[in-house]
Amino acid sequence: MAAALRAAGAIPPDLVEATVREPRARRSELATPASSERMCEKAASSGADLVFLDLEDACAPSAKEAARGIAVAALTDLDWGRTVRAVRVNAIDTPWCHGDIIEVVTGARDALDVLIVPKARSARDVWWVDVLLTQLETKLRLTRPIGLEVLIEEAEGLANAAEIARASSRLEAVIFGAGDLSASLRARVNGNFDPVGEYPGDFWHFARATVLAAARAAGVDAIDAPYPDYRDAEGYRRSAVHASLMGYDGKWAIHPAQVSIANEVFTPTAQEIEEAREAMEIYRESEAEGVGAIGRDGRLVDAAHMRLATNVLYKASLARESAFQK
Repeated sequence: MAAALRAAGAIPPDLVEATVREPRARRSELATPASSERMCEKAASSGADLVFLDLEDACAPSAKEAARGIAVAALTDLDWGRTVRAVRVNAIDTPWCHGDIIEVVTGARDALDVLIVPKARSARDVWWVDVLLTQLETKLRLTRPIGLEVLIEEAEGLANAAEIARASSRLEAVIFGAGDLSASLRARVNGNFDPVGEYPGDFWHFARATVLAAARAAGVDAIDAPYPDYRDAEGYRRSAVHASLMGYDGKWAIHPAQVSIANEVFTPTAQEIEEAREAMEIYRESEAEGVGAIGRDGRLVDAAHMRLATNVLYKASLARESAFQK
C-alpha cells in the first residue's frame, strides 16, 4: 500500500522517509474493555479503523490479570477483517505492565498489530517497551514487528512530547489524552474535560497543538482525545471537526455510536478531493512550463498549496483503502 501511495504522489514528502511501516487509517480508534467478551465481539464489527482492548482504565485492578486472557482470545478467535487490532497495557510504573506485554504478545502473536502505552513521560518509557517487544519477537519468531502508539497525558509527557514521538521506529501515533492530563495539570474541568467556568479561547489548544507538532515532526499520526459524553453526538462531532481542522488524523471513540462520526469527519469530502486533484494537475502543467506559481479562481496557487493538496489525497487514499478492505 505504501508503495502505491508514493507512486501516486499521495504521501506527503515528510512522511516518505519517516514511515517505516505500512500506513494505516486511524480515523476512529475504539476503546473496548478487555474484561468483557461481549464488548470485544461488538467491537470487532464496529467499523472502526482501529480497536484497542483496554487493560488499563477500563479494567478494575482485580480484573486486570484475567482480562489478558480474554483479550488474547478476542484477538485470535474473532473475525476482525482488516481492522487494526490493538491492546492498551497498563502504565510502565504499575505492577501489571510487564505481565501485560509478555502474556498478550505471547498469546496473540501475529494477531496483535499495535500496543498502546499510556502515560508516557519520556523517551525512555517508550524505549523500555521497544526493547521488551524486540526480545519477545525474536523469542517467538514473529513474522512482523508490533507497532506502538503512546499517550501524551502527563505534564512531563507533554513537556517531552517531541522526544517521545521520535523514541522508536515502532512508533506509529501519539495520542492526546485530555483526561489524565487534566489531573496532572490540576485543571478544574467537568467529566467531559471541559473547564467548569468561563475560559477565554480553546481550553486545550496549546496541548493539542503541542502533541500535533510532535507527531508531524516525527512523521507519525496524531490522534485526538476521547469525548466521554457518548450520548452527545453533536458534541462529539464538533470536537472531531475541531481536531480535524487542526490536522489530526483521527479521534478516540468510547462507544460504537461514535465510530461512524469519526470516520466521516476525518475523511476528506468529495469536493476537497476534486479540488486537490484539479489544483495539482494545473500546477504540474504550469511547472512543466517553468512557472512556479499560478492563479486559480482568483487565488494564488504555489508549492505550499501542493503540499496541502497532497495531504488531502493521502488521507483520502487511506480512507478508501480502509473502506475497501472491510
